[in-house]
Amino acid sequence: MTDLIIKDNIKIEDLIYEVRGKQVMLDSDLAILYGCKNGTKSINLAVKRHINRFPERFCFKLTEEESKNFWFQLETKKDNIETRGGKYDRPYAFTEQGVAMLSAVLRTEVAEEVSIKIMDAFVAMRKYISSNLIEQKYINNMVLKHEESINLLQESFEKLEIKEKEKINHIFFEGQIYDAYSLMIDILGSAKEEIIIIDNYAGKKLFDLLRGIGVGIKIYSKNFDLELIKKYNSQYSNISTFIHNGFHDRFIILDKSILYHCGSSFKDLGVKCFAINKVDNQFLLKGILSYLDK
Repeated sequence: MTDLIIKDNIKIEDLIYEVRGKQVMLDSDLAILYGCKNGTKSINLAVKRHINRFPERFCFKLTEEESKNFWFQLETKKDNIETRGGKYDRPYAFTEQGVAMLSAVLRTEVAEEVSIKIMDAFVAMRKYISSNLIEQKYINNMVLKHEESINLLQESFEKLEIKEKEKINHIFFEGQIYDAYSLMIDILGSAKEEIIIIDNYAGKKLFDLLRGIGVGIKIYSKNFDLELIKKYNSQYSNISTFIHNGFHDRFIILDKSILYHCGSSFKDLGVKCFAINKVDNQFLLKGILSYLDK
């Protein structure tokens, strides 16, 4: 905003305040600008003599509360205080129209010249406020757009999270054989280095699932079909078998860091209702790994 400066380096824009939603100037500041020898007394006298020219939309007196707020703001303005004899009472506030009318009734040498500068200051203030409102509106719109984008992303992430939870924590009902095998293949295929399978019924159906897996697989079971293992190993080399009689439930461990619990043996996936769940508990995972070594 362009600063409009008159004598004594006074910026007129700094003397325009907002009161009751209107841009106004105080009588004491106008007395200085217009060079009134008797200060605000000259302003008040001019208004009283031409009271019909100053309706409330042109000029009004501040309330005590409004005056206290201005006193705090104006207490460092020495000129204002001296003009009022060191005492700041309830001042009169003049709107732009009121200032224009005041310049017409005052009889000072600079009234006309100063009035033009004051009008220019009011215009500059309106432009400044309008520009700020447009900028603020633009910022508000941008914030709303960003909030909408963030909400859409959050909804997408939540949907993905739900789908992922549905994928790794799933109940299969009787007859959902293909779906159960499909999920099991997805789980096994996500391993990067190693798979540990604990199942007391490790047979042909399990081996059928494992032959396409490209990482090393350790199988723990209480019994094996040695002839089946021999035939499997003659063609594939991705499994190692270990006898262990300490488990009842079925577990899958991926890369020694991800644990799944399976309510059904691999040979019976989807035959009856069962669940596959991811166990997010590193303490339990470490316990099972430690128990396998016993």
